[in-house]
Amino acid sequence: MTTSLSHIPRTRDAERFGARATTRDPRPDHGRPLETEYRPRHPLDLRRTVLSQRRGAGDPTMAVSGTVIWRVSRTPAGISTLAIRETHPGVIRAAAWGPGRDWALAQLPALCGADDDAGGFDASQHPLIADAHRRNPGLRLSRTDLVFDALASAIFEQKVTGMQAFGAWRRVVTWCGERAPGPTPAPMFAPPTIEGWHHVPSWVWHRAGLEPPQSKTVVRAARRGDAIERAVLAAEDGEAVDRVLVSQPGIGPWTSAETRIRALGDPDAVSVGDYHLAHEVGHALTGHRTDDDGMLRLLAAWPGQRQRVIRLIGASGVREARRGPRLHPEDHRDR
Repeated sequence: MTTSLSHIPRTRDAERFGARATTRDPRPDHGRPLETEYRPRHPLDLRRTVLSQRRGAGDPTMAVSGTVIWRVSRTPAGISTLAIRETHPGVIRAAAWGPGRDWALAQLPALCGADDDAGGFDASQHPLIADAHRRNPGLRLSRTDLVFDALASAIFEQKVTGMQAFGAWRRVVTWCGERAPGPTPAPMFAPPTIEGWHHVPSWVWHRAGLEPPQSKTVVRAARRGDAIERAVLAAEDGEAVDRVLVSQPGIGPWTSAETRIRALGDPDAVSVGDYHLAHEVGHALTGHRTDDDGMLRLLAAWPGQRQRVIRLIGASGVREARRGPRLHPEDHRDR
């Protein structure tokens, strides 16, 4: 598989800590990759589907270089680096490095939305949804099957701005994760193991900019991480997953829904409690803001497919005009 490797400018944090991370964890000998070709039986917007898993533009587990999407995972079989691109319409080429490469290639169809079932979805109930559905036939719901990584990233995003959460994720994964194998376009890292999350030092959380309630929740969840993963993957439906997750301290409905979306590609998960989501759904479907209860009433027209409607609203391009200046969070890391 031929890939185009272009220079990606470093962020400020990479400039400060990149040399230390590279020295600590030099790039593994990646050897020859395993390769495969995937031909989905449905239209596929590869970038929109797969990049829904990226946690900000600086995510050290995902990168885009030219036409290639790079993804680093800590699979049940070990770390893998996956490089995927669409070589022709409907033809996806993938190469994988590392001990988890077989698992990553086997999971590729699910990552590209092969398990996403839109059967029974009626887009015609609202003109905006019908139009977005018609214009985005390749929009699929991706799943990773990596429950704890999805849970940890969702906890990072609790009650903070995306800028804060993505920055903290970038720093902690780079400092405490493991260097990815393969010819990645820039240094990339796999998240820590469940045990590794449990033992992230307190000073790392502080320097990364993650608040104590979130860092303590990640550590507590890691103590039971293997059991949580088994219970979630064995759950029969989204409600059963919710019961598993919200029984853990510090994990509520929003975090559970985000985990369901990322790890399981749940087409019905709704992130109740999100700062913006209810406003965006209300504005798109009625022209007016609403609250969580109002959002749920509006989405009730699509039982079992509410997350799909939310994704189509996002793809529609309809946005409520911002009503004030962007929030600039205060940085407490030097205190």
